[in-house]
Amino acid sequence: MLSRLMSGSSRSLEREYSCTVRLLDDSEYTCTIQRDAKGQYLFDLLCHHLNLLEKDYFGIRFVDPDKQRHWLEFTKSVVKQLRSQPPFTMCFRVKFYPADPAALKEEITRYLVFLQIKRDLYHGRLLCKTSDAALLAAYILQAEIGDYDPGKHPEGYSSKFQFFPKHSEKLERKIAEIHRTELSGQTPATSELNFLRKAQTLETYGVDPHPCKDVSGNAAFLAFTPFGFVVLQGNKRVHFIKWNEVTKLKFEGKTFYLYVSQKEEKKIILTYFAPTPEACKHLWKCGIENQAFYKLEKSSQVRTVSSSNLFFKGSRFRYSGRVAKEVMESSAKIKREPPEIHRAGMVPSRSCPSITHGPRLSSVPRTRRRAVHISIMEGLESLRDSAHSTPVRSSSHGDTFLPHVRSSRADSNERVAVIADEAYSPADSVLPTPVAEHSLELMLLSRQINGATCSIEEEKESEASTPTAADVEALGGELRALCQGHGRPEEEQVNKFVLSVLRLLLVTMGLLFVLLLLLIILTESDLDIAFFRDIRQTPEFEQFHYQYFCPLRRWFACKIRSVVSLLIDT
Repeated sequence: MLSRLMSGSSRSLEREYSCTVRLLDDSEYTCTIQRDAKGQYLFDLLCHHLNLLEKDYFGIRFVDPDKQRHWLEFTKSVVKQLRSQPPFTMCFRVKFYPADPAALKEEITRYLVFLQIKRDLYHGRLLCKTSDAALLAAYILQAEIGDYDPGKHPEGYSSKFQFFPKHSEKLERKIAEIHRTELSGQTPATSELNFLRKAQTLETYGVDPHPCKDVSGNAAFLAFTPFGFVVLQGNKRVHFIKWNEVTKLKFEGKTFYLYVSQKEEKKIILTYFAPTPEACKHLWKCGIENQAFYKLEKSSQVRTVSSSNLFFKGSRFRYSGRVAKEVMESSAKIKREPPEIHRAGMVPSRSCPSITHGPRLSSVPRTRRRAVHISIMEGLESLRDSAHSTPVRSSSHGDTFLPHVRSSRADSNERVAVIADEAYSPADSVLPTPVAEHSLELMLLSRQINGATCSIEEEKESEASTPTAADVEALGGELRALCQGHGRPEEEQVNKFVLSVLRLLLVTMGLLFVLLLLLIILTESDLDIAFFRDIRQTPEFEQFHYQYFCPLRRWFACKIRSVVSLLIDT
């Protein structure tokens, strides 16, 4: 009896798994789930812990053993999706950015979205011109440390915060000036609300970039926003397509297709190549979910989408949540006392160092930052009304999209500050979470290849997997090929066509062989099975057997005897 109880208890322990979810403020929530627990169960536990009701905007992200990012599907088993050894580690993130974050019903929801956009700003995913960057950073400063106090905030206090991947002393002074003179008296909730209102107007708001290459082999980032599909190349947006113009999303292997129907019945197919088939499938599923969430009126309109055709093995996927309009209607019905919010502004953070962390660690040495001035997103081109296949310059800031070096350093100092690189490269900042972009490795490699140094924080994050000199040399070529577009999409298309034809021939030959085997069994075997007996007794089969099959069999037998006799004579 005791042994049975012990074995039963051990089996129950084996069916339980420990899960750790890293939250937006970098705190961690740990729980235990059963082996067959669905993703919805874990997500509900997490939302209950956060006291969150407007939860449809959020999701849980994880990385599989092949370093591919995924969103946890709520209708499937958590254990089967992760495919890794416990304990499991995941991240709680904004999955669908609100079209108007300031219109969210509850303050707790706005605070969580604020934390996400703050991370986007720090990691280089949210780009903006210098004046907007200074204002956003000042809002963060006001929300975290309150009003300016000369006794607590000495000269250069804003430099102890890291708001962006890198920035200049001039920008730090501008941030401190706005914080001192314009934001006094604002509560943390008010500062966060103003931050959201400003961030929502930026053209890279809501961008979760997927690295790809276009048909010419040029590097690009694809993203889905509340307003449509976006393609970024260099530091310019080359495509913006509204959701009502997207007719179909499809992928085959590493190739991603976007079907667009514009005015005057103009149809366009955009083609991009992901690094791996798994990355392409993840991109496709993200597109299906975003299109359903932002475009549809009701969740009952959601349909299962297939990405298969005659030659390629496809996938089927269905978005299982509510759509944006339903979420807004449900939020309007929330009636409860506002939950208490425990802000973590002064808590040490892995991704956003606070004022208690000592001097800011910049990825560009201060002596170099004075000399390096890169033209940043001084106003992305306005492509709100239609999609364009070629870059369109802004009429007011057309020159800011061109990578160039100013002949006069003084003029450059007056106009720009170092916030982002020439090329839109959100991977240039370290993501110290389990959902780190795989392009972090590319960033580290590129800096070692080019002889640049990494910051102390970056070295700490990557020391466990720091590539050796041989690895850098071996992977350097891959990095250059990815960045410079050495791939040959035309050859890939030809190879895929040949592979498709071969697959079709193999399937056809297999079907013919199965039919021939079935015919031989029907005509030559003595198997007395009801199914075979019914077929043999039909007039059509008897006619086929005596008029066609028997003469054909005699002809083959005659030919075989002739060949055998010829071989014997020789």
